[in-house]
Amino acid sequence: MQPALPAVPTPAPAVATAATAAYPDVPLLTLDGQPTNLQALRGKTVFFNIWATWCPPCVAELPGIQALYEKVDKQKVAFVLVSFDRNPKKAQAFIRRKGYTVPVFFPAAPLPPAFDSQAIPTTLILGPDGRIVTRHEGMADYDSPKVKAYLEGLAQP
Repeated sequence: MQPALPAVPTPAPAVATAATAAYPDVPLLTLDGQPTNLQALRGKTVFFNIWATWCPPCVAELPGIQALYEKVDKQKVAFVLVSFDRNPKKAQAFIRRKGYTVPVFFPAAPLPPAFDSQAIPTTLILGPDGRIVTRHEGMADYDSPKVKAYLEGLAQP
């Protein structure tokens, strides 16, 4: 039996750190190996999820993340799913096999300390200014009107 899942992510502690005071520098690689950086999403609300194909709770929450991704206003909200798979080809094959269109990346460097977690999946919500406003460690059901409204409400008009 699965534990009850939160309907809406819980707010992160209101602690300003060097990693959250300025828009975070998080070097990433796209599924096809192209370099990018989280800073390219400045001005958008960012749904940042750390996952892996070998993590059953991660795999279990991906359909809900995909469903939420399909419903949000992409002009306001960006999704960044960071795979911790050691073999990127495994994650690529998994995403393609499942037909997911949510953007998946790989870390190109260690994640900043504010993004670090001892648990996966871990989801962070960043406001348009790059500050982490919500942190949830563990599986959750993100496909709800409340979460959609929360993400879009954080976005700048």
